[in-house]
Amino acid sequence: MMTDYRVAKGEAQEDQVTATIEKFTSQVPSSAYLALALASMAVSVGFQVSNKKQMALFIGQWAAPFLIMGLYNKLVKIHGSDGTKDNDESMFSDGMAREPQYAHHEQS
Repeated sequence: MMTDYRVAKGEAQEDQVTATIEKFTSQVPSSAYLALALASMAVSVGFQVSNKKQMALFIGQWAAPFLIMGLYNKLVKIHGSDGTKDNDESMFSDGMAREPQYAHHEQS
């Protein structure tokens, strides 16, 4: 029999430094990280065309970290720092967040 080592929701918490960083970075729109990734690719192409291959490789490698930071930013926005809040009302079985549905009241 194998031991289950998974961490359950709310079982572990981030430290205050991480929470503080996430508080500020979560205010950055996710599209900013995508724009930085695309810009680094464009600048890399510019260096490649200018025959500055080492600089093109250096700048071109920034795209993946920018995309990863954007993904992390999005996850923090959706699930919070620790994932301790229960978002069952807005989460569905497929894991996609949706707007809550409100009952429509007819006026008489």
